[in-house]
Amino acid sequence: MPLAEPHDDHLPQEDPVARDGAVSDPDAGDNPADPGGDPTIEPEPTLPEPVRQRIVALTAAVLPSLPSDEVPVPLRRVAKFAPNRRARLGAPAIAAQLTADPLFRQRVTARVLADAGDLGAAVVEGTAPAAADPVEVAALAYLVRPRGWRELIDASGAAVRAEADSAVVAELVREAEQRATRAEHDRAVARVEADKLRDELARVREELGQLREESRQLARTLRETQARERKASELLATERGRAARASADVDAELRRARARLAEAEAAAGVARASAKEARSVDDARLWLLLETIGQAAVGLRRELALDPVDKLPADFVADAFAEQPGTAPAGPAARARDTDDPARLDQLLALPRAHLVVDGYNVTKRGFGEMSLEQQRKRLISGLGGIAAQTGDEVTVVFDGAERMHGLPPAPRGVRVLFSRKGETADELIRRLVRAEPAGRPVVVVSSDREVADGVRRHGAYPLGADSLLRRLARS
Repeated sequence: MPLAEPHDDHLPQEDPVARDGAVSDPDAGDNPADPGGDPTIEPEPTLPEPVRQRIVALTAAVLPSLPSDEVPVPLRRVAKFAPNRRARLGAPAIAAQLTADPLFRQRVTARVLADAGDLGAAVVEGTAPAAADPVEVAALAYLVRPRGWRELIDASGAAVRAEADSAVVAELVREAEQRATRAEHDRAVARVEADKLRDELARVREELGQLREESRQLARTLRETQARERKASELLATERGRAARASADVDAELRRARARLAEAEAAAGVARASAKEARSVDDARLWLLLETIGQAAVGLRRELALDPVDKLPADFVADAFAEQPGTAPAGPAARARDTDDPARLDQLLALPRAHLVVDGYNVTKRGFGEMSLEQQRKRLISGLGGIAAQTGDEVTVVFDGAERMHGLPPAPRGVRVLFSRKGETADELIRRLVRAEPAGRPVVVVSSDREVADGVRRHGAYPLGADSLLRRLARS
């Protein structure tokens, strides 16, 4: 229905087109900014915060729909804001303009009333429906300002405060209900815990009864143990008396044994003196016997015309079962003990008439594997020549003949270089060399091949690992 427009006597008269249907304000004289107002008029009322926010929101919503010449200059920039920012950022300017500019307020009111419908008409008439939102009614009353608008705002403030109080009361009731619920829950938990404690108390009482029974049994056992201990103590005292008597008997027997021992030592001294005299006689006889054997050996060598040998046992094996790049004279050798400790190689080579046999490729491929086979052979043979020169030992190095290369340089003095023949490996040739040596001569075989080491050990040779020789060569 059409809305009535209250008349405002303090506004300048405008033609109907300029006013654009603006609603007059009968209480416009209440604005202190109006120069024609009565100075005794009451100032602007204090608005509740929800009412103030609603007034600003209504004004911000209609602000873009006003013509630009009807928008106050301070609000023209605010009118260009986005809807969600207009009421939030322009609230102070909008509130100030609504208070200071009644004409602007009337223009805003006209648009707001057009959107408010029946509620706006009721507010214009100075009444408010009972079911209406008091905040909305107060906001419209502030903008329209009908007769009794201050009472409407006061009633709205009272309603807002009542709603706030109701909300506080509801929150208090809700908190009380929550506390009651928590208390009920706590009581239930306490009941459950009490039941658990009662069960635990019953169990503890039962265990206490069991412990008491066990304590009675332990006390009875303790009394029995103490009785047995008293009996044992009595038996111990008896045995100690017997032991004392036995100890006295033993001491007497020991004194008699010492006397017999002294007599025996005296007899032994006499026997040792007699034995020493007898040994001196035996030593004289043994010396005469050895002297006789030595003279007999010299006579036998002279009788048989035995000259010093030119070939050693290994030379016969080399002639029969190996190929040789050249012949090198044999020299003295050394002897060592059966051990894989590389430090023992020097001890072995220091033994008289020792023969050092080396598994050639087993050593070179372990120590000089990055070289060619020819370079490996040359390096090993030259190193063995240094060992032969230092120790004077007989040295034999054996290579597999399948990879033999002709035109090798002469072997160093004291080193015999052999290659196995077709159909036979260097391992077999090494075993032949060991078997050819007489029993008792120290033969040292250098090879990391377990089969070779086990084979030569059975024939009385001393196997050593390849690392022992490589370290010995590195020191040379």
